[in-house]
Amino acid sequence: MRMSPNKVFGLVAGMTGALLAAPAWAGHEGQGPNPTDAWNHTWTLVLVDLWIIGIVFGVIGIYFLWRYRAKSPDDVGQLKRLSLGGILAWSLVPSALFLADDFLLSAKGWSLWNIQRTVPEDAMEIKVTGSQWAFGYEYPNGVEISSTDRDEDADLFSDQVMEGDMVVPVGQPIVLRMSATDVIHSFGLTDYRLKEDMMPGRITYLWFVAKEPRVSQVVCVEYCGTAHAQMFNRVVAVPQADYDKWLAAKKAEAALPVIKVAKGPSLDVKAYDVAAKSN
Repeated sequence: MRMSPNKVFGLVAGMTGALLAAPAWAGHEGQGPNPTDAWNHTWTLVLVDLWIIGIVFGVIGIYFLWRYRAKSPDDVGQLKRLSLGGILAWSLVPSALFLADDFLLSAKGWSLWNIQRTVPEDAMEIKVTGSQWAFGYEYPNGVEISSTDRDEDADLFSDQVMEGDMVVPVGQPIVLRMSATDVIHSFGLTDYRLKEDMMPGRITYLWFVAKEPRVSQVVCVEYCGTAHAQMFNRVVAVPQADYDKWLAAKKAEAALPVIKVAKGPSLDVKAYDVAAKSN
């Protein structure tokens, strides 16, 4: 049985209408969203949206190819004339559906931006400085770390804290106040779905939360010179107790630099604890 244009239109409108229901089952950022979860949620919604659109148009396209195929070499299709109402319906209803979908994704993008720009009041601040070709970190108590402290032969995939790592406590919002000393760099927290430019004479920021102990990478994601590819570092998220031990040990090193332990390829958090207690 041949489907009329109105029936085909109803099929298109009905299937495309599923786009508007996607947010109901695609998830939500949840209570107290952080930039990483919000980004993952928004990206999932975009992928769901693209899959639905692709499936809808794929099914309709295949149906049209089969239903209106030429039965013989001399078979010529006939254009069906639509009434004014049919023309307006075929033009305006799909446009309205796709505009609604676009507005939805735009609103989700705006929501994501607001989450990224709204720093929690209890966030711990770390000052980050970018220079050719290293990242430097200054903690609230004056402890300073530089990615140049890392041993060149260190195992970047080690699950232990090493010299030069930016160490943060799990569950604590961290805001990075960033600037550069020479050219424009870009601080890329790839595992946390975040990046922000670092510019001379200007302070920029981003914030994140490590929800579990993990080792991730920081890379400069804006070309900044001949050694741009070597401008990277690690972010190590550890439990609060281990973070406190590490910070105490680093403060002890700063107070007594003459007894600073020689750098090794890998330094365990417990080793820092022993060094702190001995001082």
